[in-house]
Amino acid sequence: MARELVYTGFMTLDGVVDSPGGTLEGHRSGGWVFDTEFVPEAYSLKAEEIEETSALMFGRRSYEAFAPFWPGSSDHAAYKDLPKYVVSSSLADDALVREWGEITILRSTDDVAELKRGEGGAIFIHGSAELARRLSDADLIDRYNLLVFPVLLGAGKSLFSTADRDIQKLRLRESAAYSNGVAKLLYDVVR
Repeated sequence: MARELVYTGFMTLDGVVDSPGGTLEGHRSGGWVFDTEFVPEAYSLKAEEIEETSALMFGRRSYEAFAPFWPGSSDHAAYKDLPKYVVSSSLADDALVREWGEITILRSTDDVAELKRGEGGAIFIHGSAELARRLSDADLIDRYNLLVFPVLLGAGKSLFSTADRDIQKLRLRESAAYSNGVAKLLYDVVR
């Protein structure tokens, strides 16, 4: 049985996933997650995901953004010893953070497909919008775990490609709405 590849992330109602945590990530309106009233149950999905995650996957830019902080973060302590995969054609082996468990660089979409054919549990992709678009276009993503925030940015990195492609159907696995307007939407890709 193939490993499941799950994209998880915060998204605006208009589909932007750019800079949820701050302007340092690049978007002029970055930090929009923190501009939304904090309701603890709206983030329960993140704790649930920790239980299910057997490995993490990042694109190069997201890896470079997370690697300086996540290894020492108490919020991400459960991820420290999990295998991590960085999909990059340019990242050098000596640029990897050594205090963050096993990290493997995958050089292509084909390498990701080969990893999925192997043994093991779910692999979660955090951030990494460009990687997610490439993997979705290659029909490699199996599930989307989204927390959709009640904001519109109009521009920024989108999770989904705008390329003309055959329809890709999704099946709603779970949903919930919270008092702060955040909606949890979990979709399985129908194959």
